[in-house]
This record gives sequence, structure tokens and C-alpha cells, in this order.
Amino acid sequence: MPQHITLPARITAAGNKPKLIDEYMGRINTGSTHVSIARMRSPEGWVEPGQRPEFEEHTLVICGLLRVEHDGGTLDVRAGELVTVAPGERVRYSTPEPGGAEYVAICLPAFSPDIVHREG
Repeated sequence: MPQHITLPARITAAGNKPKLIDEYMGRINTGSTHVSIARMRSPEGWVEPGQRPEFEEHTLVICGLLRVEHDGGTLDVRAGELVTVAPGERVRYSTPEPGGAEYVAICLPAFSPDIVHREG
């Protein structure tokens, strides 16, 4: 039977400024451990600590720019573009441009603070 998820769970974000995370599917909102799907809205100048997650992450940018720093350099991911990060890769996300960014993140398995391995 289809599952209709009408409201997300609001989750506290890591980083230097407040960021909105609305989890539609995942450990908090649905108890799902195999996948998480969350809508993110982060302000201009938001930066989070570097991390080396155990999960695969696919991020689709809806508007703005999401900067992805990794061991091989930096990617600027704009509206309509997607970035994929493999498990164990070191990344650091930020939204440096005016207006910040809105994006959707899909994690396999589901995001958990225990497996994200943030620096600091």
C-alpha cells in the first residue's frame, strides 16, 4: 500500500548558521533506515564541518549554489544540477552566494549522526 507522508520532521542542522532540514523519509520521520530524503534550505554564508560519511549521498539543487569541497578540489553545483558523493569520501558543503540555496538530499542508507563522521 502506498505511504502518504504529509509532513516532514524538522531536524537541527550542523554549521555556522541556522539551516532548515525537513526530513520526509528517514530515521526520524518514518523510521526508515535504508534511505533518507530531506529538503534543505541554507542561508548565504552557511558552512558545515567537513565529513566522511558511511552513506552514499545524492543532492539535487533546486535553487542557488551548493559548494562541495572534496579532497580533489571544489565543485559548484547550481540549480538543476546533481552531485553524488560515494561512501567514505571527504566532503564539506557550503552555500556562499546571496540567497543561499535550496536542495534535496537522498542518502543510502539513511542519514544518521552516528555514520556521518563530522570533523571537529
